[in-house]
Amino acid sequence: MTVMPGQSGDRIDRLLAEQNHSLSRSRVKTLIEEGHLRCNGEVRRDPSFIAREGMVISLEVPPPEPARPQAENITLTVLFEDRDLIVLDKPAGLVVHPAPGNETGTLVNALLGHCGPEFEGIGGEKRPGIVHRLDKDTSGVMVAAKTPLAHQFLSDAFADRTIKRTYRALVWGLMPAEGEFDGSIGRDKADRKRMAVVQNGGKHALTHYRTLSVLRGCISLIECRLATGRTHQIRVHLSHAGHPLLGDPVYLRRVPAAARQLDREVRGDCLDFPRQALHAATLGFVHPRSGEEMEFSSPLPADFAGLLARLSEN
Repeated sequence: MTVMPGQSGDRIDRLLAEQNHSLSRSRVKTLIEEGHLRCNGEVRRDPSFIAREGMVISLEVPPPEPARPQAENITLTVLFEDRDLIVLDKPAGLVVHPAPGNETGTLVNALLGHCGPEFEGIGGEKRPGIVHRLDKDTSGVMVAAKTPLAHQFLSDAFADRTIKRTYRALVWGLMPAEGEFDGSIGRDKADRKRMAVVQNGGKHALTHYRTLSVLRGCISLIECRLATGRTHQIRVHLSHAGHPLLGDPVYLRRVPAAARQLDREVRGDCLDFPRQALHAATLGFVHPRSGEEMEFSSPLPADFAGLLARLSEN
């Protein structure tokens, strides 16, 4: 459309919402911020910019996403599988379930392709089978439910904190031999994409840890055991304590003082590690049908193991 004289001086999101009665102003604003608006042929992402007479503007409305995730042929590393559940070793980089910006190529899409049509809708259409999750760039053991029985049982087990979970992490600085972090976690008021330890309004979070080794006098390899399962829990607790994970793109905002103790080459390896150095090493639970106690483990992936070996060199 071309901005007419009577439309000049109006905010672009308000103007477009008035012209497109099928779209709310908030939807128009989101579309603009996502880059779907062109003004005189150029992409504009500011919903508040002022329309001027003669401007040629166009708003592309993308087709709606499918209501249900689609099955995809994605290779999975399966550690165990029966009619009720599947245990797998999730690689770093794999998103667990579809979300804006990651609608395909997720673990859910892979599970739908692997398990077949009967898997659809187990526990919900959007996130079938999912009873817990790992961050995109956290590797390691996960379990997913394949039947309503398993979904309810495992969901309750995670809620009741009877699941055994241990992680390996490389963190900056010297950690005590063992201890715990007990601090509620909620949204960071200064950055909604981050979580933070908060005094009010958060959810109780408890992380136990022990130090397995100290590397180069300034990096600690630790084992963490979760008593609760909050978003980014380990990453938030360690960052809050002044020991952020190596490679953490969200909670490591500056070069740690401990890095000065490393020679240039090793320091570069540590600072350039492309993800948070966090791996879900073990997962233990009671089988929902047989009652058998089960425990699974995952070896450190190549990138984590390679960095650890580099740090362990004399």
